[in-house]
Amino acid sequence: MQSIQNIYKIGPGPSSSHTFGPMRASQDMLEHYPDADEFKVTLFGSLALTGKGHLTDKIIEKTFFPTHCTITFDLKTQCEHPNTMTIEAFKEHDTLGKHIYISIGGGKILKDQEQESEETHVYPHNSMDDIQGYCKQHHLRLDKYIDQFEDESLNSYMDKIFDAMIECVDKGLNTIGKLPGSLEIDRVASALYQSANSCDDLIERKSLLLSSYAYAASEQNASGGMVVTAPTMGSCGVLPSLLYHFYKDENYPKDTLIQGLKVAGLIGNLIQHNATISGAKAGCQAEVGAACSMGAAFVSSCNFENNAQIECAAEIGLEHHLGLTCDPVGGYVMIPCIERNAVASLRSLDAARLAKYLRNVKKNRVSFDMVVKTMNLTGSKLPLELKESALGGLAVVVPTKKNG
Repeated sequence: MQSIQNIYKIGPGPSSSHTFGPMRASQDMLEHYPDADEFKVTLFGSLALTGKGHLTDKIIEKTFFPTHCTITFDLKTQCEHPNTMTIEAFKEHDTLGKHIYISIGGGKILKDQEQESEETHVYPHNSMDDIQGYCKQHHLRLDKYIDQFEDESLNSYMDKIFDAMIECVDKGLNTIGKLPGSLEIDRVASALYQSANSCDDLIERKSLLLSSYAYAASEQNASGGMVVTAPTMGSCGVLPSLLYHFYKDENYPKDTLIQGLKVAGLIGNLIQHNATISGAKAGCQAEVGAACSMGAAFVSSCNFENNAQIECAAEIGLEHHLGLTCDPVGGYVMIPCIERNAVASLRSLDAARLAKYLRNVKKNRVSFDMVVKTMNLTGSKLPLELKESALGGLAVVVPTKKNG
């Protein structure tokens, strides 16, 4: 597996696959064809169906500016991967080059059907079972396992990720108004936060605080602000909300929280390597489900649970999101995405709490590897309409200006 630095990336919202990925593809074309005076971009599949709501065209135009570019939304051509795009470079109407890019989730792109290079892989193990076996043999906690195989650059990188997550929530809590787009949705993170601070019930207050933090990060994402893929931008509110809560409200040490982020990154890494984190590929179970799994592992790690309890927490977090569809209303990363992040944040805490006690009384029959495999199989059975196409589910039931 690759470094967990590939799970956490800082970039502009609202979508890691539909905004961040196309931006990186455009940057790659600019790097290879600096003399081009025109670019032609064609979007296929989910990129074409929900590209407008995900600001795909806007980020491409912004990246190529001031060079002229034309963008075509091809709604008919079927590609093997739903997040496929082609970019052709021209100079004085002559073709300089044309490339196929696939945005595989989390801001990662593949070019011209290339495979991920084995040279960039830093971990010798590709499954939780193998990692647990290695850790048991060498008496390692999961965070120490990560430190053994990652180089020293990871620590400074995780510092930046920590700061970016905190800053994102801070900005979201201090911003009011409406989210961009035709849905005309009010930002509510600030109001939720104020309600939490005036709440006398401690349990209710904690839930409201955590929800306000998830809303804050998700609203920043929906506005095209800078967020962290965790593992995607559509699910960027879950882990930062937990981090912010543990840091600001519970006063956990920063070192403990960064170690927890590393463990969460390992969980996201395993999901991406053995399945997918793309909503267009497997529905929202691959995004918010994966984020909940990462969040549950983060909580368990920060509370110094053992490796088996951390795995159980991650498994519970993902298992109970199996089959979750990706049905963004109007193609925007707003309904149901923002609220779904808040719910998953609360579920992360519950999953970690349940795992702590379950592992004391019984052996888990469903391993983390099993549930990842199940998620992948489930995703392959979901129809196109329920995988980030805005052609089914809430996307066709909730009224918008387009569908009345």
